Amino acid sequence: MVGLLLMLHRRNLRRIEKLRQALAAAGDADGELAALRERLAQLERERSEQALQFDLAAREMESFSYSVSHDLRAPLRVVDGFAAIILEDYGARLDTIGREHVLRIAAAAARMNAMIDALLGMSRRTARDLEIERFDLSRAAQDLADELCATDVRRKVEFRIEPDLRANGDPTLLRLVLQNLLGNAYKFTGRAAQAVVEVGHHVVDGNDVFFVRDNGAGFDMRFAGHLFGLFQRFHSQNDFPGTGVGLATVQRIVRKHGGRIWAESEPGRGACFYFTLPRVPVSGELERV
Repeated sequence: MVGLLLMLHRRNLRRIEKLRQALAAAGDADGELAALRERLAQLERERSEQALQFDLAAREMESFSYSVSHDLRAPLRVVDGFAAIILEDYGARLDTIGREHVLRIAAAAARMNAMIDALLGMSRRTARDLEIERFDLSRAAQDLADELCATDVRRKVEFRIEPDLRANGDPTLLRLVLQNLLGNAYKFTGRAAQAVVEVGHHVVDGNDVFFVRDNGAGFDMRFAGHLFGLFQRFHSQNDFPGTGVGLATVQRIVRKHGGRIWAESEPGRGACFYFTLPRVPVSGELERV
């Protein structure tokens, strides 16, 4: 939201400057001058309103980040600290079940802390201003696939990446989209006999629809409405670890670009995530009125 408001604000500033230049060059053409002045006044009002919205959004984001980083972490530190004290000072008096309970408390506090880190990371990454460029999805997907394969050389995962997939978008954020989708595909194919992950696209009504498909664990489509919610998980933490923030981040980025994302799946037969990226102009083209 902050990034989009800032982009619109800057675009309006450029339009205002061009209108001022046009006013200076308009000479004595009274009708043209009046129309230009009216348009300039309208853009000035829009600029003021966007500046106010941007300021409010930035303040809300700052307040949110402060609350998460301080107000929520404080009680977690207390819980974790007292759990450590109990284990250190009274551990010998506890039986096996008692120690397991305390260890579970400490583990839950650690998971909550990780979730807060993930939430803050999502806010920081997706709040940045969009820098639109022509982005090579195929190359980025191949680089990420190589990185994933290097994390566990014992696993054999076949990546099928369609060549020459390109789109206009913010390179950093679009790479994050692929990182999350490919990372999930790699993770959820962990128990597949012959793991396969595909990256490709279809053309629907003249628009590119990109997809990441796997033959992994899949999920029940009855719960698809919760798929992109924060901290929503369809699988056990023991089976497939994670924070439940990745897909929420992906959806936020895709929507920020004006696109949409959805998924199709069946338990035990993998999942396919589709997303669109409208053909928005690259940053240099935004200079035009």
